[in-house]
Amino acid sequence: MKAALVESVGKVSLTTVPDPTPGPRDVVVRVAASGLCGTDLHILQGEFAPSLPLVPGHEFAGEVVALGSEVTELAEGDRVAVDPSLYCYECRHCRNGHNNMCDRWAAIGVTRAGGAAEFAVAPVANCVKLPDHIKTQDAALIEPLSCAVRGYDVLKSQLGSRVLIYGSGTMGLMMLELAKRTGASGVDILDLNPERLATAEKLGCSGAAASADELDRPQGWDLVVDATGNAAAIQDGLGRVAKAGTFLQFGVSDYATTATIEPYRIYNQEITITGSMAVLHSYERAADLFAAGVLDPEVFISDRMPLDAYPEALGRFADGKGRKIVVVP
Repeated sequence: MKAALVESVGKVSLTTVPDPTPGPRDVVVRVAASGLCGTDLHILQGEFAPSLPLVPGHEFAGEVVALGSEVTELAEGDRVAVDPSLYCYECRHCRNGHNNMCDRWAAIGVTRAGGAAEFAVAPVANCVKLPDHIKTQDAALIEPLSCAVRGYDVLKSQLGSRVLIYGSGTMGLMMLELAKRTGASGVDILDLNPERLATAEKLGCSGAAASADELDRPQGWDLVVDATGNAAAIQDGLGRVAKAGTFLQFGVSDYATTATIEPYRIYNQEITITGSMAVLHSYERAADLFAAGVLDPEVFISDRMPLDAYPEALGRFADGKGRKIVVVP
C-alpha cells in the first residue's frame, strides 16, 4: 500500500509498505482522511516517536475492510473514527484511571504505523462507529476534538468565566467552540495571523486581537489557554491570569521551551497552572459532540490534499497556512 513515511529527522516521503494485517482483536481500516497536527511536526523533528522510520497520522477515520479472528463488535463496511491512544492498563497510572500518563504510553501514528496511508490497523476497542449523517472524511476531526474535551475536563470551568485563548488554529478554535458551550461569559482569542483571527470572529468570539493589550481586561481572565506551544505566548499568558484563575498549557511545545513563573503571585493570588495531554476518557464524548454538530467541518477543514502531497501538506501546516489540513488517500 501507499503511505507517507518519516524516514529520518527532517525527511518525509511517499513510499510503498506492506498492507497491514489485523491481530485477533484488531481491524484494518481503509483510511478516508488523516489530519495533520503539531505532533507530526515534532515527530519530523525527532521528538515523540521512539524510533524512525514511522508512518504518521493519528487523526483518522475510514471504513473497516478486515476483521481479526475475535472481533464481533464491528463488520466489514462499518465506518469508524479511531482513537489512537494505546495503553498498557497495568501500570500505576492506568490502574488509577490516568491512562494518558501510562508508563508504556503509545499511539497509532506516533509510536507505531498510523493513518497517513491507504490502510491502518487499530484495536477494535479504539474504534467508534459513525452515524449515517457524518461524512467519513470529516470524522478525522474527532481526535483533535477529543483532546479539546480533555482540556476542558482539566479546566473545570465555572459558569460565567472569562476566557482568553492564545492561538486561533484548529485547536484554539475548538477550545473556543467548547468554551461557548460550557457557559463562558466571553471568549477572547489572540493570534498574529489575521486570516485565522477572521475565522475566530466568524465563529463568534468576543474579541480578536494580535495582543492582549488591545483588549480591555485589566484584571485579567479567569481561564487562560495556550493553544500555541510558543514560548512568548505562554509567558504572556501566565501574566494575564486573573486572581484565583487558571492557566492551561494545552499547546504542544518543543522540549526545550521554557517560561518563568512568579511563585509569590501564584501563592498570593491562588493561581492554578495545569496541563492537558492528549486524550483521556474523552474520545467517545467528542464523537457524540461531533455528531451533534458542535463543529462545522467546512469551517475547520481548510485543505483536503491527496496522500501523494503529504510532504507539501506538512510544509503548508508548518508555515501556519490554513486551518485543519487533511490528506485523502
